[in-house]
Amino acid sequence: MSEGNPDAEALVPRFKFEELLNQDQAGRRSSLRGTIDGQPALLILERAPFPTSPDYLASIPATLQAIKNLGANDIYHWYLAHSGTTTSNNNNAATADHSLADLKINLIYPCTDKHIKKYSKQGLRFVTETPEIYLSHVRPYMERQRAAGRLNWVYNILSGEKEAEDVIYRTSPPGAPPLNDSSQDEDENFLLLPDLNWDRRTIPALHLLGLVSRRDLWSLRDLRRRHLPWLRHMRDKFLDATTQVYPDIDRDQIKLYLHYQPTYYHLHVHVVHVALEAGATQAVGKAVGLEAVIAQLEGMGGREEGEEAGMDSVTMCYTLGEESELWREVFGPLKQTTSTDARSR
Repeated sequence: MSEGNPDAEALVPRFKFEELLNQDQAGRRSSLRGTIDGQPALLILERAPFPTSPDYLASIPATLQAIKNLGANDIYHWYLAHSGTTTSNNNNAATADHSLADLKINLIYPCTDKHIKKYSKQGLRFVTETPEIYLSHVRPYMERQRAAGRLNWVYNILSGEKEAEDVIYRTSPPGAPPLNDSSQDEDENFLLLPDLNWDRRTIPALHLLGLVSRRDLWSLRDLRRRHLPWLRHMRDKFLDATTQVYPDIDRDQIKLYLHYQPTYYHLHVHVVHVALEAGATQAVGKAVGLEAVIAQLEGMGGREEGEEAGMDSVTMCYTLGEESELWREVFGPLKQTTSTDARSR
């Protein structure tokens, strides 16, 4: 079939839709069954990549239709919109039809240099973080990041000031003792809500975020054997809440994981549909299954360590962008030092 064949191009408009067969790639590709001139036909629709033309990209914000804000918290905002024309009502007046939204938009405003580097194309490195490197270099780096005050949006959610209407499960109201489990300590509270990267309607792309109330757990590195009952309880509540709110999903269609390194240093759990495309955020060396963390903690602990045995004692391997602060401040210099030492031998 040659490019630009008029006869071939005339076929698509004659397609008569009968049934949606499948949606995959998190809803970005749809397989439709129908007919063309009475003969059976399959039409597979897939979103094309955005053109890279500067003129086109510059025109997008002004041409979007039916922009609907899904939420806003601190510097983060997220929307649905559609890139086509508006529909008309019976009075021929333009109306915004949110059901036609084909774009999910995230806005960070005002953004920082760290945000720009995170979303810029960059080379990747696979690093090995030993317990010694974590204690001597990475933990101090984490402390500096937390001191910079980049967790306001998290605290807004936990306090109930922002996104309260989006929370689908919470162990107790903000500032109150737990209501669901009288044996639970207040520090063991947690909540579950949609992640800002989910459009909140495409079930195979479901992505929820579980936030813990306590502030002494920065990452999976802070988890210890004594946290096991709490981790199991939290896992079960997240699974229960997800299947209750989204009844089309079964428990075995859900996976839970933690990022290491995480984007921000306040312990959180990602709850996603198993059909969600495993891109960079779920790649090996980035996502660590919650079940795997629980299993590793269960196998830890000799007589000396006991319940204090934890994830800070294991070696972690993961990817880093070359423009990330952690590479530039920690692992890049460590690599140079190691190379220099090797050459001097």
